Amino acid sequence: MKLRSKLNANTEVKISVNEFVMKAAAMAALKVPETNSSWQNEFVRQFQNVSMAFAVSTDHGLMAPVLHNINLKGFEQIAKEVKDIAKRARENKLKPDELTGGTFTVSNLGMFGVNNFNAIINPPQACILAVGTSTPTVVVDESVQSDKLEDKLVVHNLMSVTLSSDHRVVDGALAAKWTQEFRKLIENPELLLL
Repeated sequence: MKLRSKLNANTEVKISVNEFVMKAAAMAALKVPETNSSWQNEFVRQFQNVSMAFAVSTDHGLMAPVLHNINLKGFEQIAKEVKDIAKRARENKLKPDELTGGTFTVSNLGMFGVNNFNAIINPPQACILAVGTSTPTVVVDESVQSDKLEDKLVVHNLMSVTLSSDHRVVDGALAAKWTQEFRKLIENPELLLL
């Protein structure tokens, strides 16, 4: 949240938490490339860049437009493109190539107050990330130098995420590896700037 505030102080387009989630998911997918793959009946196709589909609620139902090559874009560009594509999705004005070619999907219901949920994979993609709301939670901070538990109690915003994966491509061990990478990146978002 601190990094987001600093970035938003220096950009015209406001960057949301969702852009951080999408970028972290994409960069984790590059670290665990099996998660950026698709099942092609007789073989698995692995992609070099991440084309991130993201769920958008519209009057016409749920749509999953695609932001191509998200791993090559900065937060400001991602925020601009997400806002533009989401607006046009709600107006039913998307081009066919904006609805195809996704290699990984993020479905974020956090803005609706949903704590956690399981999302259904969009075939032929191998993975979809379900993102819940961020909730202030009391946790123990082991880095605090004190013998008293009450000195180590701090409030952090915790967000629940659930990765669904096609086990023909991404088994539980690979999903866990991706989740570790995602957690490292989302908890240390400055790493996304490298």
